[in-house]
Amino acid sequence: MARIQDRIGFGFRPSDAVSAIGKIVRAEEAGFSTAWTVMPALNRDTPTILAAAAMRTGVIKLGTSIVPAFTRHPLALATQALAIEDLAPGRLRLGIGTSHQRTMIAAYGLEFSKPLTQLREYLTVLRTALHDGKVDIAGEFYTAHASFQNPPGTPVLISALREHAFELAGELSDGGISWITPANYLTSVSKPAMERGAKRANRPVPPLIAHVFVSASEHRDQVRGAVRASLKYYAEAPFYQKMFAASGFPLGANNAIPDGLLDAITVSGSRSEIAESLQSRLESGIDELLIDVVPGDDQTAEEDAVFEMVRSL
Repeated sequence: MARIQDRIGFGFRPSDAVSAIGKIVRAEEAGFSTAWTVMPALNRDTPTILAAAAMRTGVIKLGTSIVPAFTRHPLALATQALAIEDLAPGRLRLGIGTSHQRTMIAAYGLEFSKPLTQLREYLTVLRTALHDGKVDIAGEFYTAHASFQNPPGTPVLISALREHAFELAGELSDGGISWITPANYLTSVSKPAMERGAKRANRPVPPLIAHVFVSASEHRDQVRGAVRASLKYYAEAPFYQKMFAASGFPLGANNAIPDGLLDAITVSGSRSEIAESLQSRLESGIDELLIDVVPGDDQTAEEDAVFEMVRSL
């Protein structure tokens, strides 16, 4: 019988490469299936970190959630994936996404008029290179003519927020990764969209991976305050505002975040309460969970408490 840990990953934003590798080692010791490195467009390069972490670990899957795809050519990312596969065969899970318009335009000066169309093309080039070993595409955004010996078949997942992105995940990718999305939206909108995309492509439905905040604290108001602070950036983004509203949790005046939304994307409390809530999500149709430990004054202690809880499941 599969362990619940086999369907739970640990996600975090690396503040520096050295501590990030330490977190991945600790996540492996706790029994997590995957360590997911979260990469804002101007943060540490997570494929580089995962290559180093591959030399310190032996079992845990190494996932990116996500690499901002448009910051590099898909063939360049493919060559990075090949190097990691050499170091940790079969352990890389390569998540990619569009990142956010504000960063892509302001920092990189990139065109961002058709992000989902561009992501489709990027995904096609990258996955074809890694799965077929040969890609010959001249598209609207990318030209790629290349061949690779012994393609590793690295799973390529995409981040998804709204319905069309989840359809793309079902049609072409190896999984859809959500972010701060209530479970009811994932089961009523996201999962059916992935199923439609997969049916259109006549392929199995890839896994739906749900991001969820977790805290071992039983002080719910403190947990809500920490999560609310983490959501400030997203609450100002129109696409997230629309998703929150579609989930039944519209933001208030001045983008005020309702408690109901915080509770819908957060699991906290006693060990039994957390275990029950995680299990409920997995039984609802969500395939995997990406745990994001709620920020605290002593982040290592916060993580240790959650890690111990996961280890005991």
